[in-house]
Amino acid sequence: MTNIQLYTKLSALPNDLKKEVADFMDYLKFKLKKEKTPKKRVAGLAKGMLEMSPDFDEPLGDFKDYMQ
Repeated sequence: MTNIQLYTKLSALPNDLKKEVADFMDYLKFKLKKEKTPKKRVAGLAKGMLEMSPDFDEPLGDFKDYMQ
């Protein structure tokens, strides 16, 4: 649908419906802007939820043959 076709349809509407269309267009623009805005990430939300064993960096026994 072209802009001219939209304008023609809009021009034929009564003023109260034009107001509704304008409000809906504002809503669509707001919704589009909201979708494009990435949510800010907060550092440290998982603090204390994970625990690493003291031997985390030690070589695994499964790779003994490979390491020799």
